[in-house]
Amino acid sequence: MTRKGPLAINYEALWQEGMKDWQGQMPERMVNDQLEEQFWSQSIARKKIGQTDPYAAQIFEEIKKYIQPHHSVVEIGPGWGNYTFPLADYVRELTCVDSSNSILSYLQQCLQDKNHVSYVHAKWEQLADNELKAHDIVVGVNCFYRMYEIKAALAHMNRLAKKRAIIGMTTGPIQPHNEVLHEKYGYDIKYPRRDYIEFLNLLYEMDIYADCHIVPLERTYEYETLDQLVTTQSKKILNTDFKRSHVEESLAPFIEEKNGRYYYRHDFHAALVSWQPK
Repeated sequence: MTRKGPLAINYEALWQEGMKDWQGQMPERMVNDQLEEQFWSQSIARKKIGQTDPYAAQIFEEIKKYIQPHHSVVEIGPGWGNYTFPLADYVRELTCVDSSNSILSYLQQCLQDKNHVSYVHAKWEQLADNELKAHDIVVGVNCFYRMYEIKAALAHMNRLAKKRAIIGMTTGPIQPHNEVLHEKYGYDIKYPRRDYIEFLNLLYEMDIYADCHIVPLERTYEYETLDQLVTTQSKKILNTDFKRSHVEESLAPFIEEKNGRYYYRHDFHAALVSWQPK
């Protein structure tokens, strides 16, 4: 059911508009499968075998509250295994669905002793009805960024989850120095264009009342030089004529130098949107 009425909003259209860049164009990586495959191939090449992001363990502990060891689980877009590795150690059956051959090959290499893990090379939102059996749990974290037909993606989650569907998305607040750059110096900033709230509204359009749990997190970026830090943390400024001194001043309260290296710590969150399939 799609909700109608004078206050109805097309949240899928808003999601699709949010996929565009700040010039109103669809980035090539959003539509070019070869470019996306190249990105993941290069990313995997830089990873140590089994390496995951530090914050992922905390998110997994929250996801784990919905999952039992006897459950079968589908993971959408596993990436380099932030949640795949702990899931493989925890559940009876795990199926990884990803559009990248590089990702699936990497995970198979890492998990070659896990016979209960299987792999499906497919775009989630384009799955055929008979391409994948239903599992107890369907989970996807930070994997929806290229999914234009987002309501089809959510409908597949609802159809294939027998007990629970779970969406995870890391979200703001944006790095604090960017707020200083905007408020004090008036620079235009690349604020996030899509957020977890759109999943709640998209599901509401589908007559699904989802739960939402916010997980507070902390991230530390490490740099070899101050120049590297400043250059990297200038990338969200839309203005081409910004002053480097403004960036350095805005960053100063948030960075720490230790043993010749520079550290930038900031708070962010993960939103877990989940529902019982209907």
